[in-house]
Amino acid sequence: MPTSNGSTRTTPWSVRSSGGRQKGRAGPRPPKKIEYDIRFATTDAQKKWQDLVATIRNPMTETWDFLTRTPVATTATNYRLKGELGTLSRAGATHERWQHKPTAQGTARIWYYVHERTVFLEQVHTSHPNETK
Repeated sequence: MPTSNGSTRTTPWSVRSSGGRQKGRAGPRPPKKIEYDIRFATTDAQKKWQDLVATIRNPMTETWDFLTRTPVATTATNYRLKGELGTLSRAGATHERWQHKPTAQGTARIWYYVHERTVFLEQVHTSHPNETK
C-alpha cells in the first residue's frame, strides 16, 4: 500500500515482493491516514524483530498497533530512555530515543525514534539490553 511519500508499507511479518501480483501473497492491512509508518533503521533490528514475532507473535502485533498509533505516549511499557541513551543523532538531526517493552513481564526491548510520521526501529533486543540494566 503506497504511503503519502510514495513508499510501500508492509506488515512486520510480510515480505515485500520485487513487483507484480503474486498468488498467495499476504495482503497488508491498509493504514489509516493518522497512523505512523514503521521502518527498520538497521538490518539487525529487522532480523531481531522477526525473531520476536516468531516467539511472541500476539504481543508483537500489539506492539505494531501501538507504535503506528501512539509511539510517543508514555506508559508503563513505553517511555523515553534517560541520560546518554535518551538521544541519538541521525543525518545531522537529534532525536529522542524511546523504549518499548512488548510484554510487561518479558525482557525484550525495542529502541526507536520518531521523525515526522515515521517510527524508525533502531535496535530490537530479544533480552534486556546491558546498557539499561
